[in-house]
Amino acid sequence: MKYSIEGNPFPVVICNLENGEKMISEGGGMSWMTPNMKMETSSNGGAGKAIGRLFAGESLFQNIYTAEGGPGQIAFAAHLPGTIKAIQITPDKPMIAQKSAFLACEKSVNLSVHFQKKLGAGFFGGEGFIMQKLTGNGIAFVEVDGHAMEYELAAGQQMILSTGFLALMEATCTMDIVTVKGAKNMLLGGEGFFNTIVTGPGKIVVQTMPAANLRNALNINAGN
Repeated sequence: MKYSIEGNPFPVVICNLENGEKMISEGGGMSWMTPNMKMETSSNGGAGKAIGRLFAGESLFQNIYTAEGGPGQIAFAAHLPGTIKAIQITPDKPMIAQKSAFLACEKSVNLSVHFQKKLGAGFFGGEGFIMQKLTGNGIAFVEVDGHAMEYELAAGQQMILSTGFLALMEATCTMDIVTVKGAKNMLLGGEGFFNTIVTGPGKIVVQTMPAANLRNALNINAGN
């Protein structure tokens, strides 16, 4: 599979497949494709995995696309202004993503639900108690809200993020919350009561415009 990511700020990933190659997307994820791309709707792993994906913000069923009779092309467009990231998933480097980040992947990549072990991180960290986990061996395409900034954290190194700004992290990283210090800072600082703290080792991807922030900005502008 060869691909190119085009467009800004409304990106699309265009995948060129050889005969017999397969891609998986959530229901309704395909934007356009050549006539020889065959679609098959499947629970892709049974009822348990399907329900897990539903909790993780994806469709109950997934669509599997196969190039038949020769090379084929299929495109997946982002749902919001932002960035599409191509992530190389390997057995020793699974990735944890924000809810609803998944766009498409090679057939050899698995999408499942990931529960935050620390309840506080899930309820107050802004990224949610339920996230997505990508495992297997292949390329996955995920949506990042706004521009994507990557950081490689060493063991024990930390990054403090405002609510909702964590898009992706390697499974070796841990996530927790910290309380903003000082009542005045909490009430008047405009940053809320909690921040997300991510601890390495591993790579993290930070997004510059979380979907919730974009919705709030549009609502404010619409009211003026």
